[in-house]
Amino acid sequence: MSSLRIAFAGTPEFALPALDALAASTHQLVGVLTQPDRPAGRGRALRQSAVKQRALELGLALAQPERLANEAELAQLRAWQPELLVVVAYGLLLPRAVLELPRLGCLNIHASLLPRWRGAAPIQRALLAGDAETGVTIMRLDQGLDTGPILAQRSLAIDENATSAALLSQLAQLGAELLLEVIAALAAGTAEARAQPAEGATHAAKLAKSEALIDWGAPAGQVARLVRACNPWPVAHTLLRGEPVRIWEAQALPGRAAPGQATGAAPGSVLALEGGRLLVACGAGVLAIGQLQCAGRRVVGASDFAHARPLDDLRFG
Repeated sequence: MSSLRIAFAGTPEFALPALDALAASTHQLVGVLTQPDRPAGRGRALRQSAVKQRALELGLALAQPERLANEAELAQLRAWQPELLVVVAYGLLLPRAVLELPRLGCLNIHASLLPRWRGAAPIQRALLAGDAETGVTIMRLDQGLDTGPILAQRSLAIDENATSAALLSQLAQLGAELLLEVIAALAAGTAEARAQPAEGATHAAKLAKSEALIDWGAPAGQVARLVRACNPWPVAHTLLRGEPVRIWEAQALPGRAAPGQATGAAPGSVLALEGGRLLVACGAGVLAIGQLQCAGRRVVGASDFAHARPLDDLRFG
């Protein structure tokens, strides 16, 4: 297989398996683009992206243009003379000048089976919708939002207890493996792209913090999906006696109530502690909470939470 000159563009941890795979391959990784350092945390100190940190560890050429919107910002990428640009969660829509720069175009790893869940939050939206499977797509970028032709896809069944964090890790690794297969086909001249079908397209808008507020009148399965989709961010939350509480881990127990309790409990009512889990009434079914976090406190198991306070007449929301 011939060796290609490849540039990489990415920002968060999701991009690291692909960057590592390229760095360990026979291809020449000529440079890395990532977002500029951004203020983060309570102190608002500048924080390097996960990709920048790894690129520095690997001793790779690095550039952090603000927008890639002018010739000055494009100069470094042009100087690298890449034959292919690999883009993984970079955080920018690339202008035409970038898309047309590499001889073999620009490849993207997207964490869904396109055209389903185009956009910024495909993993979270798949979990919220109760999808049975997700996957990764390797596509050639165009100027649309995740609309480019597909070169390869690989599916992954969604475990009933999977969180966004767990799926993110699985799909990042799956995408890195599939990326190398596609690049090998490109180098050999055997890669074939197909246009995305028009039917089945959905939009995965970025999750807003307001969406993480639990509606206890919803079915338990819906609440459990929200908890899993919002882990690790923005974390599903509720109120308890006016104070915020984050719910980190929970499972639905559809169609049941806690032993010895009336079935007509108001949504959000704490029913019992059973098997180390806090049982809470929903609009339909019961939610079993495993881990939660009161304001200003660490994450604790449901047993520790229950031992710190009486459960009688306790109600979330």
